[in-house]
Amino acid sequence: MVAALVPPPQFDDATFDTYRTDARFPSQQEAKDLLTAFAGGGEPAPRGSLFRRAKKSPEVKPGVYLDGGFGVGKTHLLAAVYHALPARRKYFGSFIEYTALVGAMGYQKTVELFRGADLLCIDEFELDDPGDTMVMTRLLGELVPTGTRLAATSNTPPNALGEGRFAAQDFLREIHAMAASFETIRIDGTDYRQRAVDGHAVVVAADEYERTVADAAASGLVSDDTFDSLIRHLATVHPSRYIRLIEDIAVIGIRDVAPLDDQSAALRFVAFIDRAYDAQVPVRATGSPLDEVFTEDMLAGGYRKKYLRAISRLVALTHS
Repeated sequence: MVAALVPPPQFDDATFDTYRTDARFPSQQEAKDLLTAFAGGGEPAPRGSLFRRAKKSPEVKPGVYLDGGFGVGKTHLLAAVYHALPARRKYFGSFIEYTALVGAMGYQKTVELFRGADLLCIDEFELDDPGDTMVMTRLLGELVPTGTRLAATSNTPPNALGEGRFAAQDFLREIHAMAASFETIRIDGTDYRQRAVDGHAVVVAADEYERTVADAAASGLVSDDTFDSLIRHLATVHPSRYIRLIEDIAVIGIRDVAPLDDQSAALRFVAFIDRAYDAQVPVRATGSPLDEVFTEDMLAGGYRKKYLRAISRLVALTHS
């Protein structure tokens, strides 16, 4: 689990130079510049002399929080920070991976493991579970005094602040004990995945599905499950281990897709799609369009933003 705390393969080569900013949204270039400085340790401290005291440099906070909607490149920039920061010990993982590690090793052993680390990157900091949030806040609070730097993105349950908005105030409120350690970096923009493809997931006919799965199986490992059996199996596996389900898979095949009627099942499916997207595994499916599996009630509820992000990723994976 510790060895897996590196950027997903999709971001193996992510750098600040490969982050393509959109001129319509100046905050993207501003975020890139701020994070470049953060990864490089900031600007050099002003020098004084025997007779002139150096100006006091602005406080450099140990943490940065990337605040923006889905599809604006937050994870790319987070991975760029990881790659750019010259450090012997640095880690990159999703919030679920870190909390799973605490569950597997125990809190104190996890603290000992990360103590003295140069950098922790936390993607998709979950604010849904107060218990997990407080565990992570406490963990980070023990690491920062030892010199560990932090970089995070997050998802927030409330939908009051608009489509795809991941509000900094929600994040800072929930990690109140650590809020002063973070500088908020706002990133505006539109979902790049939707810019590249049309707005709907691709559905393939049964005969085309069979050909696609057979062709992919001839050169690699392919999964072939009904949607119902996949959803039932996800309930038997901890979300932190979903990445193992798609290990070495070339194509994910899903037959007979139908709308979900259980929110717990829907959230597990979201977590699974997050891992599939990280690994950039194409999805081929029959039945209902995968971007329509979440009901109107779900999309109107507290997890709206998670579902919208999953829809965006499902559309991209069915087009890949």
